[in-house]
Amino acid sequence: MTAPLHEAHPSSPGRGLPDTQQGMRRRNLSRVMHTLNAEGPLSRAAVASHIGLTRAAVSTLVDELIRSGLLEELGPERPGRVGRPGSALALSGRGPAGIGAEIGVDHFAVCAVDLRGEVRARAVRHGTNRGRSPEPVIHELTALVRRVVAEAEGEGLWPAGLAVAVPGLVASDARTVVRAPNLDWHDIDLGALLPGDLPLTVDNEANFGGLAELWLGEGTPSDFLHVSAEIGIGGAVVVDGRLLRGTRGFAGELGHVPVRPEGPACACGGRGCLEQYAGEEAVFRAAGLEPGEDRVELLAERAAAGDKDVCRALNGAGTALGIALTGAVNLLDPETVVLGGALAGLAPWLLPSLERELSRRTAGPACAVTVSRLGSEGPLLGAAHSVVRAVLDDPATVGVRP
Repeated sequence: MTAPLHEAHPSSPGRGLPDTQQGMRRRNLSRVMHTLNAEGPLSRAAVASHIGLTRAAVSTLVDELIRSGLLEELGPERPGRVGRPGSALALSGRGPAGIGAEIGVDHFAVCAVDLRGEVRARAVRHGTNRGRSPEPVIHELTALVRRVVAEAEGEGLWPAGLAVAVPGLVASDARTVVRAPNLDWHDIDLGALLPGDLPLTVDNEANFGGLAELWLGEGTPSDFLHVSAEIGIGGAVVVDGRLLRGTRGFAGELGHVPVRPEGPACACGGRGCLEQYAGEEAVFRAAGLEPGEDRVELLAERAAAGDKDVCRALNGAGTALGIALTGAVNLLDPETVVLGGALAGLAPWLLPSLERELSRRTAGPACAVTVSRLGSEGPLLGAAHSVVRAVLDDPATVGVRP
């Protein structure tokens, strides 16, 4: 079973639901959930004030959500309020949870996030997936997913869905990996390989990283370009609080923008792509180092110690990033560029040359560049939170686990 990735902007819960009496009820249930997610805990009266419904109408909605296990009552509101204190409501710490998974070139990661946005279970396995056939990779991922689900169930949670981040292009069916050059996968239907007992969404890791930045970032605007890197480099374009996906869903492939057209061959089939200059492996080659398990930490340590080869390699990577980003900034005019993934940990040594290239190449004023506080956790958290957002957007479809 597949489920669409929910990207509704926080200010418009329930977007896309049918314009009927039943659709209105579902939208109002969503409005209650989003209000408590953003402002809670709140009393019924406070919720009614926030969303502009009568207290009686809100009480009916709240009672339904409590019966479904999506809300819980915490007891009387804090003292100091005028009048009789109401019972404070909050999103449930038990009940449905979002299961997020990430297939990296050199690792797996899985986590469970509850409706309050708290990570309640997590597992990571390191080891290369490059060149492996999909079946054993998915077999290992499935074992990790089941381990996290079992741990979450021990906390009183149950999985509302599974979202998987992959380093490649994903078809509009949200389950087929069309091409993942760094895994050497082509046209792989993950829906046929993963367990069929959970609603499934598969998406590009950079897209999930961008959504995580939108939902969890501090002060992130609704228009930005998110750039993330591990072995490869991905981008996500967010416009008015929604992903810009393109006709086929392949928008944001920044890593395969050529920065030197006659440069080295890339796994995508092109030459001189950004990944060949600013991907992790490219930086290690330029620095004369052998990649290890803690790549970013090693580069940061060497750079902080003043290693000239590492600093030169990072300066070159920042220059290449600035060249590639110039085209995107000139074309899209985002409010800001957000560096995420491995790039976040290397920002002190990348930003000077990156910002210099942007400043001298962009047509208008230089675009602001910020660093994600989520770092390499962005894709995994974005995947798990996409399931949680689906519950918030349409809680009527989710309830007490059968």
